[in-house]
Amino acid sequence: MLVALSLRVTAVASWVSRVAAALAGIVTLGCLALVCGAVVARYFFGLLPSWSDEVGGWLIVILVMLAVGEAQRRGEHVGVDLLLERARGRTRRLLQAFGITCLAATAAILVWQGWEAAAFSRMIGAMPMSIDHLPLWLIQVFVPIGAGLMLLVALAQLLAVAAGLEPLPEEPADDGSPRATE
Repeated sequence: MLVALSLRVTAVASWVSRVAAALAGIVTLGCLALVCGAVVARYFFGLLPSWSDEVGGWLIVILVMLAVGEAQRRGEHVGVDLLLERARGRTRRLLQAFGITCLAATAAILVWQGWEAAAFSRMIGAMPMSIDHLPLWLIQVFVPIGAGLMLLVALAQLLAVAAGLEPLPEEPADDGSPRATE
């Protein structure tokens, strides 16, 4: 029963993180277009839109926060794997659970604090320096969204570890099912 639940939760988390990563790819293209446009404007026409640097920074924050869940799902975050690579069986599962729990706690704090920051900016009517009519909270809200994506994936991974499955995607077993941990 736990394995079936884990597989369902993992499928939902995978789908959500992949959709968010696809949106991050679109934002990346927008950032590229903005930077290229600013370079052309600066070097060929002697112009620099006053808002381009600030918007470029926002786009980078947005794309990172949209992609962070997928990076966690794939196991592409920076980590120290020395102990995990050598551990087997129950010790390996405990180390995985500990690392994922630490990540989940960090993501939960980011959700909470990111939401607080966006709510405060909305309450006081904070606006960016270079664009007058864009509320700052619309950009800040991507921090708790991205942290929420990472938290969802981490919870799915914890459930997988509890079910005796590998929390990170691997090549499927010969029958197409996920591999159990050693």
